[in-house]
Amino acid sequence: MTIFSKIAAGEIPSYKCAESDRFYAFLDIDPVTKGHTLVIPRKEVDYIFDMEDEELAAFEVFAKKVARAIKAVFPCRKVAQVVLGLEVNHAHIHLLPMNSEADVDFKHHVQVDAGEQKKIAAKIFKAFQELE
Repeated sequence: MTIFSKIAAGEIPSYKCAESDRFYAFLDIDPVTKGHTLVIPRKEVDYIFDMEDEELAAFEVFAKKVARAIKAVFPCRKVAQVVLGLEVNHAHIHLLPMNSEADVDFKHHVQVDAGEQKKIAAKIFKAFQELE
């Protein structure tokens, strides 16, 4: 079981931003920007392009809704979608609020304390629930 599966199952605490029976979204603990969110399938799959077509399509639609919630909480020009990372063998999408491409530089991170992370996650979760 991957660390992301344990997070989605509630075995490891996370700052939950959104969830469904198939997917889960939570704040990155080492964010590039405030609101940096990870979106994962609950079903373990290592590589995003190994997902079945229907599952990948549903994953993207879920990520789109999470991105809309992030944009509602963070005034930004766009929400970037990035697929990268070899550290965790579990498909995931990074969603980052951005006003310029410099906001998506994975060499730089921001410090966000636990209290602020909790508030950000709650705002994104509320915005996600309000979307139809």
